[in-house]
Amino acid sequence: MGKGAGNRMVANNKKAYHDYFIEDKYEAGVALAGTEVKSLRMGKCSIKESFVKIERGEVFIYGMHISPYEKGNIFNKDPLRVKKLLLHREEIRKMERKIAEKGLTLVPLQVYFKGSLVKVEIAVARGKKLYDKRQDIAKKDQKREAQRELKEKSRW
Repeated sequence: MGKGAGNRMVANNKKAYHDYFIEDKYEAGVALAGTEVKSLRMGKCSIKESFVKIERGEVFIYGMHISPYEKGNIFNKDPLRVKKLLLHREEIRKMERKIAEKGLTLVPLQVYFKGSLVKVEIAVARGKKLYDKRQDIAKKDQKREAQRELKEKSRW
């Protein structure tokens, strides 16, 4: 996510870091309807089960759930509709070249506001095997244990 002030996280995909090795990150705008933006401002978004595809030189996000805005009545869109991501043509070409490699895919990492604009951070990622996940868990456990021991020593 960008480091400037005024960035406010709406949704985070922690599962992506568990299931994938993140290689490259991109920031993309999202083409949304007005009621969807209002719903996002209230924090009603989920990207846990979503994925990103490139079709005919355009990037789309599937499965991004934005809950309907309560006061939106007839203007509300389908919560799971496919949304277009806004990227520069050269960025899309670069992603297409990388995805052509075996085992690489596009995954959304987080949705946030950058000023008044809704942004999605997407990543080119490589899927982890089961043993990779086990190694990561073991490393986290070791780190946690080391922190705990350090805390215990600092008390005495």
